[in-house]
Amino acid sequence: MPAERTYHHGDLRRAVLTAALDVIAADGPDALSLRDLARRAGVSHAAPAHHFKDRTGLLTAVAAEGYGLFADALADAGDLRERGVAYVRFAAGHPAHFQVMFRPELHRCDDPGLVAAKARATEALRAGVSGLPGAARGDDERLAGIAAWSLAHGFATLLLSGNLDAPVGNRDPEEVFRVLAGLLFPTGPGSPRAGAGDEDRGAGAEEARDRGRRAEGGARRTGPGGDGLRPGATTPEPS
Repeated sequence: MPAERTYHHGDLRRAVLTAALDVIAADGPDALSLRDLARRAGVSHAAPAHHFKDRTGLLTAVAAEGYGLFADALADAGDLRERGVAYVRFAAGHPAHFQVMFRPELHRCDDPGLVAAKARATEALRAGVSGLPGAARGDDERLAGIAAWSLAHGFATLLLSGNLDAPVGNRDPEEVFRVLAGLLFPTGPGSPRAGAGDEDRGAGAEEARDRGRRAEGGARRTGPGGDGLRPGATTPEPS
C-alpha cells in the first residue's frame, strides 16, 4: 500500500502526461479524454483530475512543458538561422507538444508556469533577431521577428503535415531550412552575402528606404481608404 501511494503522488503526473503525448501524437489533442488516459496509466478514473483538474488543465501542462523544452532548444542555438533550425528540430522531435503549444484555445493562457515558459522562448527568438546585422533587420526589428517566426513555424508545420515530403525529398530538412533562411535574410550570419562590404549593404539599405519613402508618399495621397499600410499601423508581435 505505501508503494502504491508513492506511485500516485510521485509518478502519476508524469505517467498521465506521457500517455497524453502519445494520444496527441497519434490522433491530435481533440482525442484526449481523462478517463482514457487514466486507463492507459493504470490508475483510477479520478486520479488525473487530482493533478490537472480537467482536460484544459492537462493541455495547459503539456503546453507549459513544451515551451520549456522549446526555450532550452533555442537557447542552445547560435545565430538566428540556427535558432530557426532548432525550431524545426524541436517540432520534429516533439510533435505532440508542438500541436498544443500554438493553440491558445486549448489551454489556460494565464497559467503562471505557461506564461513563464512562453516568455523564455519568446526572448530567445527575439535575441536571435537582435543579433542580425542592421541591414538584415531593416527599419523595424519587430517585423523582422515576425518574418523569421513565420518562416520557421510555417516550415515546421508543413514538414509535420507531410506537405514537404515531395519538395524536400531525401534532403535533410534542416539543411533545406538553412538555405531558405539564407534567402530571406541574405545578409544574416553565415549566409553567402555575410561577407559583403558595409558600403554595399549601406547602399542597398538607402535604396530600400528611398523606395519606402516614395511608397509612403503615395499612400498619403491615396488617403485612409488606400490599400497600403498606413503610417502608424500596428503589427502584432509573436505571442
